[in-house]
Amino acid sequence: MSDEKNVDELSGVQTTGHEWDGIKELDNPMPRWWLLTFYATIIWAIGFTVFYPAWPMINSTTSGILGYSSRSNVRGQLDAAEAARGDYVTAIADKNVEEILADDSLRDFAIASGSAAFKVNCVQCHGSGAEGSAGYPNLNDDDWMWGGSAEQIYATIGHGIRFAGDDDTHLSEMPAYGEILEPGQIREVAAYVYSLSGGKPSDLSLVEPGAQVFADNCAACHGEKAVGNKDLGAPNLTDAIWLYGSGEAAIAQQVRHPRHGVMPAWSERLGDVKVKELAVYVHSLGGGE
Repeated sequence: MSDEKNVDELSGVQTTGHEWDGIKELDNPMPRWWLLTFYATIIWAIGFTVFYPAWPMINSTTSGILGYSSRSNVRGQLDAAEAARGDYVTAIADKNVEEILADDSLRDFAIASGSAAFKVNCVQCHGSGAEGSAGYPNLNDDDWMWGGSAEQIYATIGHGIRFAGDDDTHLSEMPAYGEILEPGQIREVAAYVYSLSGGKPSDLSLVEPGAQVFADNCAACHGEKAVGNKDLGAPNLTDAIWLYGSGEAAIAQQVRHPRHGVMPAWSERLGDVKVKELAVYVHSLGGGE
């Protein structure tokens, strides 16, 4: 190995001896300010690990000379926040949802807390914007099978729909008319129901006999004018809002083999206060009555 220094002719700077495709690497020294900064960061890092928790151990970390702990600070902040909301929680526990709605501060608190609870427990079925999907109702509109007042929403959330684990759950089941009506009658009533919401049946001659089939078999629950019955959970058939799809085929399918959705009862799982907050939040979406 030669000890002879290789100096670049143009710059007069010694090279490192590395060369790629005729290009030589100059051995320029690091700027002094950069070196000082680099050394300072090393000293700072060593000092930090001495004064603050840093090095991981088997079950903990080194505590550092100052004994600082961010966990205790966070715990203090959480305790303070919990204490601050304690008065609101107590007030919500002591009031019904209508009284909560009448109190501006309680209503705002319940909406904020209910919104957070909705994102954790309800978006899986009703969507992040509560817009629903096939089989899961939109909570922003005015169509409520069991009533859209704050108290009615509270009862629905608390006890659920067709939920076997709650004795006070909403119960209703539409008969499977595929075992009761003739296929032709199902086509007729589907055409009639479709026409109620402004739809144009494929065969208008089916509408009139369909009205009679409806009167004989469906009016007892949905009403003579098909506007529904919230005591029975029978939906309004005149508003063009369909839980399982619109059109004659979808209506005929529901008449023939109805689907019965199930919603959990949330009272036992979340507690009464959280159910009230959810009810106030859902009511605030704009579709509540």
